[in-house]
Amino acid sequence: MPTDSDASKNYDPTAEEYYYGYGCTVVSTGAKIPIAAEFTQSKQASQETAMRVTRDALVVKQPMWMLGDSAYDILDWHDHLLSTGVVPVVPYNPRNTDDPLDIEYRVEDRIETHSESVHLKQSILDETYNRRSQAERTLGACKDCGLGTLRARGRVHARAQVFLALCLRLVVVITNYERGDAPGSTTIRV
Repeated sequence: MPTDSDASKNYDPTAEEYYYGYGCTVVSTGAKIPIAAEFTQSKQASQETAMRVTRDALVVKQPMWMLGDSAYDILDWHDHLLSTGVVPVVPYNPRNTDDPLDIEYRVEDRIETHSESVHLKQSILDETYNRRSQAERTLGACKDCGLGTLRARGRVHARAQVFLALCLRLVVVITNYERGDAPGSTTIRV
């Protein structure tokens, strides 16, 4: 809402329009299950937020790969994940440099810089990154639980609505799991 003084102005390229709102960084296991999240003042998460949510997620589960969009083309984030044995797969973002690298994913440069014995196949990176749509499905499942368009005004109220929606999503996941149904389902059968 434009009258919400705490909200920031963001651009939605899909709708080709500006809107006022907040952001939420969510890490998913890929089965429509959020395992870590952070409410943010704007759509774009800061490096500090990305690092904090990543650390929280790694406490829950140690994956082989961690995927993100080009906003996660952050050197510290890549180096942190590689040091924990996780391969970050994020498209290289050449916008912030005068001398762009000839790579598709940032991890290619990080591996080449820090290791002579490790090599990544481009096809495996592409195939892995294509699984990022699972994160979008997780966001969709969370939106079904109220994470979509917020009706709360003010940062405190909006943040509460976001985390209640995430909690509701986890209730649905746990209930389905306990009943022997698919945890990724967005509904509970009665």
